[in-house]
Amino acid sequence: MAYTVGDLVAELLPALGVRTAFGIVSVHNIPMLDALSQRNAVRYVMARGEMGAAHMADAYARVSGSLGVVFTSTGPGAANAVPGLVEARFAGSPVLHITGQTATRHIDRDMGTVHDVPGQTAMLAAVCKHALRVRSAQEALGVLSAACAAALTPPMGPVSVEIPIDIQRAEVARPDWSAFALSLPPPLPPEPAALAAAIAMLQGARRPMLWLGNGAKGAGRAALRLLDLGFGAVTSWNGRGIIAEDDPRTLGGLHGNGAPEVQAFHAGCDAMIVVGSRLRGHETQDFSIRLPTPLIHVDVDAAANGRTYAGALFIQGDAALTLDALADALGPVPAGFHAELASLKTRATAAYAATLGPYESFPATLRAVMPADALWVRDVTISNSSWGNRIMPVLGPRDAVHPVGAAIGPGLPLGIGAALGAPGRKAIAMVGDGGFALNMSEIFTAVQEQAELVIMVMNDAGYGVIRHIQDYAAGRRFYHDLRGPDLMELAKLAGLPGMRVSNVEDFGPVLARAFATPGPVLVEIDMVSIGEHPPYAPYDKARA
Repeated sequence: MAYTVGDLVAELLPALGVRTAFGIVSVHNIPMLDALSQRNAVRYVMARGEMGAAHMADAYARVSGSLGVVFTSTGPGAANAVPGLVEARFAGSPVLHITGQTATRHIDRDMGTVHDVPGQTAMLAAVCKHALRVRSAQEALGVLSAACAAALTPPMGPVSVEIPIDIQRAEVARPDWSAFALSLPPPLPPEPAALAAAIAMLQGARRPMLWLGNGAKGAGRAALRLLDLGFGAVTSWNGRGIIAEDDPRTLGGLHGNGAPEVQAFHAGCDAMIVVGSRLRGHETQDFSIRLPTPLIHVDVDAAANGRTYAGALFIQGDAALTLDALADALGPVPAGFHAELASLKTRATAAYAATLGPYESFPATLRAVMPADALWVRDVTISNSSWGNRIMPVLGPRDAVHPVGAAIGPGLPLGIGAALGAPGRKAIAMVGDGGFALNMSEIFTAVQEQAELVIMVMNDAGYGVIRHIQDYAAGRRFYHDLRGPDLMELAKLAGLPGMRVSNVEDFGPVLARAFATPGPVLVEIDMVSIGEHPPYAPYDKARA
């Protein structure tokens, strides 16, 4: 039997360690997915939309630490995946997007063939780290290998590969998979002169802090060495759990945004090392939060130098290698800083929880009933933008997934991808009713795949976050009320258990029951009955 490029794609994925892929079968990817179906080496998850499939592949990559893969058709199918690829780019997720393309004789000629979209490569290049096209059967393995290597090379990100339908069917020599390996660059050592300058800056520090971002997810052990010397830590919202947040030496995601006590504490610190973080405006109140000085920035990406906050020093290098080198050279910080930091954490967490109105107990209650290794997935709903990002403790570097790009809607498919990326563990996806509506059809994917997922819908009958932003920015509310389905009836229709929480006292018991139930569960939090969620900073203040 002839061996084709479609067969090559199907065998490449398991050769790379890929065990799960996501997508929708369509006319322009049938040769690849047919070959995948005949080998039974990769689990193929049939999403209900390409956007959901791309978000699933993103979350799968984040929690597994391996390559996420999404298949789409060309044209409209590839376009539908763009929101998920955008989010993967924001999050730095290694995602391989394999899309079809019209037959080579039609490409870029605007001939009106099925799914023929001129400029598709440029569209994908605009949202991905790279966008490549296979132009002959002979170069298929080389192009796909280059794409995977690019996706997995820091700073990681999504890469799209177009394979025209005639090339998918073309014969090609079968590779020797036993000799196949990706060529990935080794971790980049820190630049010696910059490292020496950083050591000199930090030698006398008495109250030094680390700010750990996504680029430091593999540097937890090295970061702990500095904490053992007396450093304290905070994290970006995409770096949570690098230091387990039950450790009193880290403030976790309570890094100053919405926490005046932490901002005041920063003013008394005498150094901060920012590792693998953009210091995003979304997290720093449009770069207005003052951070300790001197500010030393460590990143593998040279373009990170001065991108947001101006620092006293930039070190280009791998996060773990750089932090280990600093720990090797520095001595202990004078005693007392950790006790002060732990006291601040207790006070600031309680003060923040007190701003949540009737939801004050939710973060601690949820953490208490969740399995210790459960995955904490969220959408951009008011509950996440207030307490989910900040004070719901995260215990592992790959335990938390949220839309880094701040889009609403990804929460449910992110939850499915996370659950499938960590077999044997539970996941919970906290979504708002507005965001849930955008990818509601993926509930049927969760049921079909029997994902170990609690879908917790914070139902305030509208766009709760937008209401508060409108109050702040416009002084009136408009276009925010949503009529949605009866969620318990939807659960019955989809074939999964449904549970409703209508008062604060039932929150813990119902969630505990949901986590104990096998497979997917839909839990509705009736916020209309419980009470409106208060606005969060900066929308809790009068507009200047």
